[in-house]
Amino acid sequence: MPPIIGIDLGTTNSVMAYVDYRTGLPRVIPDRRGQALMPSVVSFTPEGPVVGDEATRLLAQESRSTVFSAKRLLGRSYDEAAPELADLPFTVLPGEGTIRLLVGDREVTPPEVSALVLRALGERAAAHFGEPARRAVIAVPAYFDERQRRATREAGRIAGLEVVGLLNEPTAAALAYGLPRRPNGVLAIYDLGGGTFDISLLRVDGSAFEVLATNGHPRLGGDDFDRALVELLLEDIRRSHGTELASERGTMQQLRLAAEAAKVDLSSRPRTAVRISLEGLAYHREIARAEFEDRIDALVKGTLIRCRLALRDAGLVPGDVDEVVLVGGSTRVPLVRRRVEALFGRPAHTRLAADQVVALGAAVHANILEAGRLPVEAAERRTAAVA
Repeated sequence: MPPIIGIDLGTTNSVMAYVDYRTGLPRVIPDRRGQALMPSVVSFTPEGPVVGDEATRLLAQESRSTVFSAKRLLGRSYDEAAPELADLPFTVLPGEGTIRLLVGDREVTPPEVSALVLRALGERAAAHFGEPARRAVIAVPAYFDERQRRATREAGRIAGLEVVGLLNEPTAAALAYGLPRRPNGVLAIYDLGGGTFDISLLRVDGSAFEVLATNGHPRLGGDDFDRALVELLLEDIRRSHGTELASERGTMQQLRLAAEAAKVDLSSRPRTAVRISLEGLAYHREIARAEFEDRIDALVKGTLIRCRLALRDAGLVPGDVDEVVLVGGSTRVPLVRRRVEALFGRPAHTRLAADQVVALGAAVHANILEAGRLPVEAAERRTAAVA
């Protein structure tokens, strides 16, 4: 029987991992091309739903039938999610209770969308192990309330998984780095993903965690960095070409995808080029990293404000933090790393891929559960109480 797998069901990308019994180390499960990340995108085509990279390619031309960032909607009502619905190209139906999405000619719920992502991950696991992996630990944000946790479990159930545990993402990150084995101290887990930001302060005491404070923003992440670049491109097109692009959803999705690619490129290069054809306009623009950083500076400062609030709530100052862990693909942005390390006055842990850390830690916890030991149980109860 395959081991219990650990899953990071992400806003932008999802990842899964397991502990290799031969080495005792966690490993991600890649697809056939060796890619660890699966875009958390589902497109509902006439032939049936498609997930991941194939769905991402349909974002521009099939924007009304392609769903992304479903994690933001899990366990939330229409009224609760209303402030962010204007940015979504698909239709969210008003009403009481669980949010419903209109995609093409069918209605689906966020747990049903997330279940398709989990099912695709399960198919990847089955190909890896030669048989289905039926049991999973799914990592969730520390701030998820009981409704959001139930919705996550429901997504697992629909996908045919037995969800043997939900693990808070900060705890997963600490487990991935083996930090419970370090001497007693205070950990800061800075988690900036595609759609959300969380800062968690944990105290390690032996092999147990105590959550001292959490803070964050449920609608701040790499998607907002992309939007900042989209605004830059729109302003430049308006100024240099005298063209006001229509706000047609397909056009906006083309711009968003180009902005996302530029953001990724600027994480490793000082300059990048955007080349795109929009409404008959062949557009080319170079973007310098400094220009990008200027556009997102206020967003990054917003995460640091929440870090300081968490420190205040815990009765700590930055110098009291012994270890800093960066989690989430958006922490690859150099400005983010510089600002976080400057705030806490120490280098951050970056040895593991930031967008795989949570899945690796979930796999470690899954392995602990399989062995019948529950060292993080008390910490999880405490985290739920704080959140």
